[in-house]
Amino acid sequence: METNGGFWPAPVPASRVPATPVQAAAEGPAQRGPVQIWPPFGSDEEPAQAGSKTRRQSRTLRGRLSAMFAAIVAFLAKFKSLLLLAPKLKLLTTVGTMAVSVAAYSFVFGWTFAVGFVILLLVHEMGHVIALRREGIKASAPMFIPFLGAVISARSLGENALAEARVGLAGPILGTIGSAACIVIWHATGNDLWRALAFTGFFLNLFNLLPVVPLDGGRAMAAMAPWMWFLGFAAMIPLALIFPNPIIFLILLFAGFETYRRWKQRRAGGAQQEAYYRVKPLDRVLVAAVYLSLIALLVVGMHATTLTRTFA
Repeated sequence: METNGGFWPAPVPASRVPATPVQAAAEGPAQRGPVQIWPPFGSDEEPAQAGSKTRRQSRTLRGRLSAMFAAIVAFLAKFKSLLLLAPKLKLLTTVGTMAVSVAAYSFVFGWTFAVGFVILLLVHEMGHVIALRREGIKASAPMFIPFLGAVISARSLGENALAEARVGLAGPILGTIGSAACIVIWHATGNDLWRALAFTGFFLNLFNLLPVVPLDGGRAMAAMAPWMWFLGFAAMIPLALIFPNPIIFLILLFAGFETYRRWKQRRAGGAQQEAYYRVKPLDRVLVAAVYLSLIALLVVGMHATTLTRTFA
């Protein structure tokens, strides 16, 4: 049986009757729970939302800048690590090219002689490196080229011809000492391997004293007598014809270009060129004494260590 009889509207439960603002405030949140009351027109909600949006954008921008800064710091840290690793990379280059040269020479001379030969080349090149550093010039680590020897690179060979001569002669001086050490080991062990190494070291250092650029003897001639470059170049032509060798032809080619270039610079003159080749007479005599003494010692060393080569 229906209670409203269909004529009067059914009474609305109290819980569904909209409360007035006064009633809502009186009941409190504990009784009513969360109630959403839309603000009237002209309220400050939109500016508040805009401010909140601005703050969110500011926080996003700060986050991006922080991430970018962290990435830059990480990159700089890695770059610093690469800088610290650079000397090790140079060392790896030297060791790697030495290993390649040893492997190449082993096919011709055997690995024991190849190792000793490459070490003698290293000793020679370290003479140049030490001299360059004493002149205040940074030099690269030696790099080895099979059947061509070894090379180093530097921005210059010194401020003047005397410094260039010191740098050029430093290689044969230290190389001669290294070869002489092989004689001591030969007499101590009786192993002819060291005798062969000594002879080869003496010969290579003597060959480097030929008075032609870019060999070490040509560097010495810059302080002694630059006109000797032409005499050294002329002497290499019959040498290349009598003992045809790709290395000699390559040296002859470089010597021709370098001799022409430097002589042309000298003919052009200028204060800078005059200052570069200005050497005191006493210094000139000292360079000549060291140069000629080295040649004499190397010839004696070769004679003392001559060994008949066999392929047995």
